[in-house]
Amino acid sequence: MSTSHTVSRAAIAVAIAGITATLFTGCFPNPGDLVNRGVEEAIEGATGGDVSLGELPADFPTSVPIIDGDITVAAGAGGAEGWVVVITSTTADPVAEAVSELQAAGFTEDTSVSAGGTGAVVYSNAEYLVFIAGEGETVSYTVTAKP
Repeated sequence: MSTSHTVSRAAIAVAIAGITATLFTGCFPNPGDLVNRGVEEAIEGATGGDVSLGELPADFPTSVPIIDGDITVAAGAGGAEGWVVVITSTTADPVAEAVSELQAAGFTEDTSVSAGGTGAVVYSNAEYLVFIAGEGETVSYTVTAKP
């Protein structure tokens, strides 16, 4: 399976999970762990990888720095399938902070796009490609191993 196809499936699963979580929180007085487990299971079923709400997957590469903030969703199958992490940060410019941390860790910019307060950038090192996208307080990381 190609990485771009997997990333698309992961992005769709994250969107569906977010909508599902929002609907559940409106329908149940105290959904707590039930919602989290349901969202995790929905994303795991769609992506075939492990999903965590509030923490990085155990096999997330330690060489890829992640900004401080609340991990909304973290999913991944590792290897060629990669990982997706969505973080809400109180940093003034979370995308700039993410870029700064990647550069400090030895990653170099491959390409970037910016329009209307939304930014996206691809960084890489010898092992990984990291796609950073963000708007406002939210930053998403899509990390894949280099072929």
